[in-house]
Amino acid sequence: MINMRPFTAFEQKNLKFLVNHNVKFTQVEITPTGLGKGILDSTAPMRAYFLENGIHNYEEQLQGQEYKQIKTACILTDTTQFITKASFYRPNTKKGDPRMWIYGFGSYTIGNDIHVLFWHDGCLYSINITRIDIEKCYNSAIITPMQEVLKAINEEGNSASKELLRRFQSVKGQWFESEVTADTGIGRTIESFLGISMNSDKTPDYKGIELKSHREKRSAKKNVLFTQTPDWDISVLKSGREIVDKYGYIKEDEFKTYQNTVQCAPPNSHMLFLNVNHLDERLELKAKKQKIEDIAAWRLVKLHQRLQTKHRETFWIEVENELSDGKEFFRYKQIEHTKNPNVGQFDVLLEQNIITVDLLLCRPSGHGDTYSFKIKKKGMPLLFPESVIHNI
Repeated sequence: MINMRPFTAFEQKNLKFLVNHNVKFTQVEITPTGLGKGILDSTAPMRAYFLENGIHNYEEQLQGQEYKQIKTACILTDTTQFITKASFYRPNTKKGDPRMWIYGFGSYTIGNDIHVLFWHDGCLYSINITRIDIEKCYNSAIITPMQEVLKAINEEGNSASKELLRRFQSVKGQWFESEVTADTGIGRTIESFLGISMNSDKTPDYKGIELKSHREKRSAKKNVLFTQTPDWDISVLKSGREIVDKYGYIKEDEFKTYQNTVQCAPPNSHMLFLNVNHLDERLELKAKKQKIEDIAAWRLVKLHQRLQTKHRETFWIEVENELSDGKEFFRYKQIEHTKNPNVGQFDVLLEQNIITVDLLLCRPSGHGDTYSFKIKKKGMPLLFPESVIHNI
């Protein structure tokens, strides 16, 4: 659950500028209560960002002031910088809800201002996007600490994407034979072209850039965001096999399987559906039978982290394909370059059925169980604030 007021037009302008300049960030609203007490709740997207960037892992932190962790921090203004410290801790009260604070915030913000937080060269930086015109500072003739930091980040981020784009442009119009005649054939051929081993892990494909390909004639379908197994430790059923045993059906040669899409509402043809549980910060898989039955669950913070890790920067590659003598040939047509998914929209898009989950369990083919999170094409601009189209 994300506790933050809606962004103003000015704040949205700042966020888009940062996204387009390769700044990977999270954001936090400085509430009047938090400002007065000198504490901030670390929301799920914040925790995911801290974990992914090696800043802090609340899951491993014990409760109490004696276990507080301190990191170097810097508050950037339009003209200066304030070097300070950031604290991360879990209080003894309640469940030890994760907290953080940057010392000196009070001099650079007022209640309900929103700050972006980003990690660079061992320092947690903060910019008040409610008050500061970042684009104006970036383009100013006067050199400032903010300008130097942001330009360094932008230069680092651009190098890999420019190199990758040049690789595709160098084979403009050239036809490739797909390595295998299957849905995965084009992806495998692209990986071979770029010298990438088959991508079975959860990290991006090429120097931090994820590669996703689709055929032009299939462009109306959904895009695959990622696959993620449920967190069995918080699930009622403990495996895909158990889900199939209880909710599956006979398909081929009396082989019991489960293959269907689930969304928040309405339930699918087997009466399975998803529920976003904001209170416990979980995505739940349920069945609507004589009563509502719990099946499995994912921790939302893990899904947010998965999205940020997989799609921090992505090339969505559209190809033109032809079949000849039982073989598939293709050439590159267009690349959509996206950055920094808006994690705050993920839960909302689930509830609006724009993001769904395909369950492919105990398939007759023998392939492993897959829990595939997909997004409808119309949802792309909502999850990825800015994208650049390159025609090849």
